[in-house]
Amino acid sequence: MTAGYLVSNWMKMKNGYPLENSWGKAVYPKNDQAVERVKLLTQENAELRAELGSIKDRMANVERIVTDSGYQLTSEIEQLRDKREAN
Repeated sequence: MTAGYLVSNWMKMKNGYPLENSWGKAVYPKNDQAVERVKLLTQENAELRAELGSIKDRMANVERIVTDSGYQLTSEIEQLRDKREAN
């Protein structure tokens, strides 16, 4: 039983799963690589959120342009020109 417990804990640690203390609460091993990885992922997450906000703003501008009546009028004029050129 002891060997199975040790192998199980070793495999959990090797694959990044949390260990359990005597009360069943998760205990994460502390190492410099894990801390650095969390910092990098946090930074990347912040960058992606900023980029997503920028894309949302751009999309709102595109929606505003497309739903603008002036754009629709210009589109209809271009369609009429295309029909006249086709004839």
